[in-house]
Amino acid sequence: MTFYEKLVLQSQQSFQNNYSTYSQGKTPIKLSTKQPDNYETQIKKFSKMFNDAEYVVIGGASGLSAAGGGDFYYTDTPSFYENFGKFSKKYGFKGAFAGMRYPFPNRETYWGYLATFLNTTLNASIRQPYQDLAAILNDKDFDIVTTNQDTQFIKSFDEAKVSEIQGDHRFFQCSNACTDDVWDATESIDQMIKAMGDDTQIPTDLIPRCPRCGAEAFPWVRGYGNFLEEKKYQAEYAKISNALLSHQGSKTLFIELGVGRMTPMFIQEPFWTLSYNLSNANYISVNRDSAFLPEQLENKGLAIQNDIAKVLHDVRNQIVEVKNDK
Repeated sequence: MTFYEKLVLQSQQSFQNNYSTYSQGKTPIKLSTKQPDNYETQIKKFSKMFNDAEYVVIGGASGLSAAGGGDFYYTDTPSFYENFGKFSKKYGFKGAFAGMRYPFPNRETYWGYLATFLNTTLNASIRQPYQDLAAILNDKDFDIVTTNQDTQFIKSFDEAKVSEIQGDHRFFQCSNACTDDVWDATESIDQMIKAMGDDTQIPTDLIPRCPRCGAEAFPWVRGYGNFLEEKKYQAEYAKISNALLSHQGSKTLFIELGVGRMTPMFIQEPFWTLSYNLSNANYISVNRDSAFLPEQLENKGLAIQNDIAKVLHDVRNQIVEVKNDK
């Protein structure tokens, strides 16, 4: 088991032991009661902490993609109707995740919806927060760990720098887990979309199946079934683990972007543990809804509760301004 996965498992145990607290959108960790600075001061502090760091670790979660317009997951936003309107009109659900749980009349319709969902994320342009983040990280030593499966990080950065620890929409796996292998899903998704056209279901023979045993496939993403935690999964954890271990002596800045309250165990709490235990580490959290700063990190951390897209845009401008002044 890799170093970072051990941190995640420790956090998962805490989540299970304190589920009633987490379910209320809270944390069992004692938080700082220190009054936050005004927004302009926070942006200047963010920029200084970033410029002073020798190494940066980005933790990107769903709030980051939502800030850039990928906000169709939970409710009936304009982007939801734009991408899933024909399904919503016919079946009445609101929000892409509600479609995942909808009892479609057959597998052909289920896959028509799922192909639409995957096609939407895989073909989305690089969202502005990711563009700003790429500009901020330019010329910096960095690595990224993400629970996002929408491939925005892969489109924006060298894949060797990105650890996708909760799967990736580009891949299918066997629903029976008869093999440790995952395989490319993009060609199959394209075929389903073309064959479906304006309808809401695909031909039966296009339902993706395992090339080894013939069982139905599903995306290599946690939440669809027996998510494979084998070769590719371990490789993703190894990337971030090895990167962290190779930078143990560096002045490190952990930046957490958009972690929700249902999944603090994959990025947020491991970042807290690392920031506290590494003497040369600092921590920044940016979240629209709840930017938590543990009491133990109040002298080496910063929590900004604001729109992530705005914060990254303003930090980008601040860093450019500082560079121009030098």
